[in-house]
Amino acid sequence: MTDTSVFPDPTYRDTVLAPLFEGVKTHFADHMDTINRAHLVMLVETGILSTTDGATLAKTLDQIAQETDRDALTYTGEHEDWFFLVEAELKSRLGDLGGALHTARSRNDMDHTQFKMALRERAEETLARMLRLAEALLAKARAERDTLIVAYTHGQPAQPSTFGHYLAAAIEVLLSDARRFDAAIAPLDLCPMGAAAITTSGFPIDRDRMADLLGFAQPKANAYGCIASVDYVTGLYSALKLPMIHLGRVVQDMAFWSAFEVGQLHVPRSLVQISSIMPQKRNPVPIEHLRHLASVAAGRCDVIVNTMHNTPFTDMNDSEGEVQQAGYGAFDHAARVLDLLTAFLPACSINAKRVAKTSDAACITITELADTLVRAEGLSFRQAHEIAAHTARAVIADGAPLKQGYSAFAAAFAKIADRASTLTEESFAEAVDARTFVNRRDRIGGPAPVALDAAFDGYADTLATLIADRDARLARRDAASTQLAEAFQTLKGSK
Repeated sequence: MTDTSVFPDPTYRDTVLAPLFEGVKTHFADHMDTINRAHLVMLVETGILSTTDGATLAKTLDQIAQETDRDALTYTGEHEDWFFLVEAELKSRLGDLGGALHTARSRNDMDHTQFKMALRERAEETLARMLRLAEALLAKARAERDTLIVAYTHGQPAQPSTFGHYLAAAIEVLLSDARRFDAAIAPLDLCPMGAAAITTSGFPIDRDRMADLLGFAQPKANAYGCIASVDYVTGLYSALKLPMIHLGRVVQDMAFWSAFEVGQLHVPRSLVQISSIMPQKRNPVPIEHLRHLASVAAGRCDVIVNTMHNTPFTDMNDSEGEVQQAGYGAFDHAARVLDLLTAFLPACSINAKRVAKTSDAACITITELADTLVRAEGLSFRQAHEIAAHTARAVIADGAPLKQGYSAFAAAFAKIADRASTLTEESFAEAVDARTFVNRRDRIGGPAPVALDAAFDGYADTLATLIADRDARLARRDAASTQLAEAFQTLKGSK
């Protein structure tokens, strides 16, 4: 049977090859050009190509770059992909020499190198946004160190704390996420170039030089892994998903706190929309946008990670252009979450009157009364707890604040301890005051000022380290870009 068909099939062209071509134009063409230049420099430096041939190729690559209007190009199927288009252009201008640029490499190592180059840009931008959010939250936490709030458990008022203490908890999680994300960037810093198809090359290539010229920390050691391993993809998207999940929980608290019935969080007018029909309503809809944007970002991360499930450990299209491009939306949505939250949370404030009202109504300082009885009266905690419970039930039944419950307390104490309490009405009121509650919790992790100040300093140190590490990576890549430009220019001028 004779096969008279011609590649590409029109449907395959339109559904696969044309979209991939457009994606390369948008996301990878610059990276491929950089790889071409670095590879050419390395081939000449190692003697695989002569200086004369290298200079000719360098000048021609420059001409092609200057003369090609990428935006005007549409996929025709004449060339399988962008790589073959560039190679065909080289051959049309230089003849057989045009094909020499591809010595000792493959589309396989080129693909994963350009994918990493595209991802590391997005990853560094995302990390910068995470660190800016952490800086903004830390500044807000310091400013709100002493601002009392009601801390909730199981949706019910539980104990007094401070807004600074709450934000400190969120900062700790965010910094943990930032450290995980920073660690997930590390595999992006291992260069696949030189792996060729999957086993390196018989030519005396210099993989370290390629890594240096492209701004990578070092080559990825195993050539098979350069092509088959997708942990740089799954690890990065897993690390991107986590802050979206964790920040979404904080966002959900903001929705609860700002509800009319709770009223603990005040959202400023600049972040509130009104109803089209109910003029009395204040709708803090940025909270809803934060919630769904974070969920979409997390979902997009799952799409990419799950696409790798049950795929073969070898070169495969499942991890290449189409999937790489699909994942970039996760970074776009995550950026919107991080930027909006950086603006939103510092702009909000705590409604002190509502906090005080809820604190009184729910007796949230009652735990400190029990603790005080253990320390001051020598009772067991279970006895103290029972007295505190009787006191709370009495004042709640009367609709009175806990500070006014001394009579109920004294009666409960006498009944359970079989003696009178040594606490005066004044010392009782102090024991059940929210500020007393907070200030006495000065151990590591507590909301007292001394504990929070120490925590804030620790967060600042972690932030400084993460920022310095990121700056060092970016500086190395900038230096590599300069080094490559200089080496390529020198090659172009060679005779």
